[in-house]
Amino acid sequence: MQYSEAVAVTSANRGLLSAQNNSDAALVEAIAAGDKHALQVLYGRHHVKVYRFALRFLRDEAAAEDMVSEVFIDVWRQAERFERRCQVTTWLLAIARNKALSNLRRRSNEQLDDDVAEFIEDPADNPEVTMQKQERSEILRNCLQELSPAHREIIDLVYYHERSIDEVSEIVGVPANTVKTRMFYARKRIGEMMAARGIERFAI
Repeated sequence: MQYSEAVAVTSANRGLLSAQNNSDAALVEAIAAGDKHALQVLYGRHHVKVYRFALRFLRDEAAAEDMVSEVFIDVWRQAERFERRCQVTTWLLAIARNKALSNLRRRSNEQLDDDVAEFIEDPADNPEVTMQKQERSEILRNCLQELSPAHREIIDLVYYHERSIDEVSEIVGVPANTVKTRMFYARKRIGEMMAARGIERFAI
C-alpha cells in the first residue's frame, strides 16, 4: 500500500471512529453536511430496527430489505429536514411507515402484518401449558386481524415496537390524544373479542 493510500485509509478510520461517538441527532446533523461516515454509523445502529418495522407491514423479507435501503437514502437526501423535537428513531420509523403504506397501496392485497403478540413459551412449560399458549396466541392474532388498520397500527407501535404515545403521534401523524383514543378502543375491542372466544380477563 502506498503512503497516500495508507493516509487515506487512516483518515477514513478516524472519521468513522469519530462518528461512532456522536449521538443520533449529531449524526443526522453531520449527514446533512455530507458526512458519509455519519450515515454509516447511523445505519449500523438502526437498520435492524427499521427492517423489523418494515417487515411487520410488508410481510416480505426482500421488500423489507429494499425499504431499509430506501429509508437511509432518504436520510442522506433529507437530513436537513430533521426536527430535533423528536427522536431520530421516531423520524426513521415515520419515513419507513410512509414508504410501507405506499408499498401496500401498490399491492392488490393490502394487509398489515397479523403476526404479533406471540406468547413466549417457557422451556419449563409442560405440553398442556405450551398448547394453551399457542392456542391463545392464535386467537389473539385473529382478533388483532379483525381490528381496523388504524387501530392495529397503534397496538403494534405501542406494545410491540415499544414506542411512547408522543412517538407514535409523530410516526402516524395524528395528535397524541387520537393515539390514546385509538389505543383505548383497540384494547377494549380485543378484550371483547377474546371474551367471545372463551378467554376471560384478557388484558393488553
